[in-house]
Amino acid sequence: MVPYRAMLDVPYEVVEHVSWLIHARRCERKSRWRRLGCFRQALLALVHLRKNETLARAAAGFGVSTATAGRYVAETVEILAERAPDLRTALRTLPPEGFVILDGTLIPTDRIAADKPYYSQKHRQHGMNVQVIARPDGTPLWFSRALPGRTHDLTAARAHGVIQACLTRQVLVLADRAYRGANGTVRTPYYGRDLPEKYAQFNRDHARLRAPGERAFARLKAWRIFRKARCSTNNISRIVAAVQALEIAWRSG
Repeated sequence: MVPYRAMLDVPYEVVEHVSWLIHARRCERKSRWRRLGCFRQALLALVHLRKNETLARAAAGFGVSTATAGRYVAETVEILAERAPDLRTALRTLPPEGFVILDGTLIPTDRIAADKPYYSQKHRQHGMNVQVIARPDGTPLWFSRALPGRTHDLTAARAHGVIQACLTRQVLVLADRAYRGANGTVRTPYYGRDLPEKYAQFNRDHARLRAPGERAFARLKAWRIFRKARCSTNNISRIVAAVQALEIAWRSG
């Protein structure tokens, strides 16, 4: 492989933030000399996550072996995932608008036909189900751990404790029809044809308020590793948490 110069569409401050976290972990573990410094390790991990470069290609670009690149990426993901907020922390501050948006998405994976739990009938492909809670402007507040793609959105939301947590805190939740029957503080559109005008108007207002929630998934999938994850399904939850921590650092920086 032949290395070449390229650009990464991530702010310098985010790379520097990640490098300081890596430095702190190395000091904590009293690590000996490494082939790559903290900044270069952070950059390697971000290249893999943001551009979905294979470990072999990223390793060639940074002058290390594929195994070393894999260890560096895994270590960085672990450090970042530890800093991702949990559901209770994310719901601690209610947006001024008084509601949040709940939705789910599928992260495509390269599974085979025999992996039925990972096949989503809705999306007609294998993947992992991830739930998101977003602010009314689409800013993500919390991403869930990943479940097999065949998991229904409502089932996933209940499994993660989203419905109960929002009910406990009396947080109004706007969601699509996939969450019908959630009850509590979850509001979904009315279902059916030829609805009375007041119900039809409710559905229009509901859709208008919920639409910005798609921006949360747009931000998530701007990290191209989620467009076609080649890693083990066991690692996707940690990667989602790591990206959430990166997004928080990006916004606060």
